[in-house]
Amino acid sequence: MMMRKGLLIVYSGPSGVGKGSILGPYLKEHPEAVLSVSMTTRAPRPGETDGVEYHFVTREQFESEIAAGGLLEYAQYSGNYYGTPHRMVEEQRAQGRDVVLEIEVQGAAHIRKVCPDAVFIFVMPPSYETLENRLSGRGTEPPEVVQRRLEAARTELRCAAEYDYIIVNDDLEEARARLGAVIIAARCEARRMKNMIDKVEQNV
Repeated sequence: MMMRKGLLIVYSGPSGVGKGSILGPYLKEHPEAVLSVSMTTRAPRPGETDGVEYHFVTREQFESEIAAGGLLEYAQYSGNYYGTPHRMVEEQRAQGRDVVLEIEVQGAAHIRKVCPDAVFIFVMPPSYETLENRLSGRGTEPPEVVQRRLEAARTELRCAAEYDYIIVNDDLEEARARLGAVIIAARCEARRMKNMIDKVEQNV
C-alpha cells in the first residue's frame, strides 16, 4: 500500500482552554502524529534540550532561514525570534507522520496562505465566563497577566470561524474523542484520497 502523506494540523485556541490536555493523550496514543518543534533564538533554560523543547539557533541563523524562505511562519517576542522550520515539517509529513503546529491565530493565518492543504482546528470554551474562571482559578499568575490573556482570548475567539473544525471543550474526554474523530475525517477528505481514487479508477 502506498504511504500516505502526513497531515499538517494547525491547532489553536485561547490560553486556558485546555489545548494541551486534549492533545497530549492523542499524541501518546498515536505515534504517527508528532508535535512540531519550533526554532528560537532565545537561550535554552535549565533542563531544556535542543531539538526537544525548541531548536536553539543564533539570530544570524534564524535570519538566514527567513531570507531563504525556510520558515512556515515566524514571530518576534521579547526580542527573540520563534518560528516553524518548513523543511523539518515536510520531512515528517513525507514519512507519513501527521505534524501538529500549536500556534496562535496570526501564525495560523499565514500558514493558511502558504499551506492551503493544512487542517485547521480551533479549541473553544463553552462560554467566555468558563474561560475566565479557568484562568483566574489557576492561581499561578497575577491578575494583570490573567487580564492580558483574557483580552487576547477575545481576539482569538473572533477568528474561530476561519478554522475548518471547532472543538468545544465542555467535557475533556468528549473533547479528546472529537479531536481523534476530526483527524480521521480530515484524512478521508476526497482531496487527500486522490491516489486511492486514481488506483481504483485504473481498473474500472
